[in-house]
Amino acid sequence: MRLIVLAALLGLAATPALAGPACAPPAGLRPAPALTPRAEEVVTGVPIAAYVLALNWTPEWRRSGGTGATARQMQGSQDFGFTLHGLWPDGARPPYPRFCHPGGKLDAATVRQMYCRTPSPVLLQHEWQAHGTCAHWPDAKAYFAQAARLFDALKIPRIERLGGGQLDAGALRAAFVTANPALRADEIFVQTNRGGDLTEVRVCYDLAFHPTACLGGNGAPDRVRLQLAPSRTGAF
Repeated sequence: MRLIVLAALLGLAATPALAGPACAPPAGLRPAPALTPRAEEVVTGVPIAAYVLALNWTPEWRRSGGTGATARQMQGSQDFGFTLHGLWPDGARPPYPRFCHPGGKLDAATVRQMYCRTPSPVLLQHEWQAHGTCAHWPDAKAYFAQAARLFDALKIPRIERLGGGQLDAGALRAAFVTANPALRADEIFVQTNRGGDLTEVRVCYDLAFHPTACLGGNGAPDRVRLQLAPSRTGAF
């Protein structure tokens, strides 16, 4: 039954158009330049053992400066809660594959189609080159189509009012499980920074893109209290 529900949600046999969540991409939205990775960033030859779908808690990404220009690109007038960081092929243990093959500059249509999921052309370009080139996808369109299917199948819970402002990692996992009955708590990784601020939630998948227990643990233990950077509207 679990596999039937998952197949219906993900539509794995189809390749849908990248419709996604609604927002208003900036009129002047343009692709970012292609990256030239440093030699130490390139990790090839690692067998893929699982996949991870990483979701940014975007208010924290903006508050803390994110990763260089990717956070500045998110400083628009629109409000976001969880957004798609990326889909990562992972090995069974570090080092994880990165920048496995050359990847060119994204086309404008892909950036515009993905913007409401990942509101940063710089981050989109990085995810394609750093992660999308490390698995079976023949091109960037196929990589982002898979990432979009997984992201769009998730129901994102509203977490800003959970626990009366006293949110812990267990309550966060429980909220995702309640919203997505096909998930289990051990399939959800909660990422915090050293100060205890929530930065990401990651959902773990097997090689067939079915949710599976996360390799190497689940990040913050359930009892850990999370600091939550507020969104502008409090709507998330």
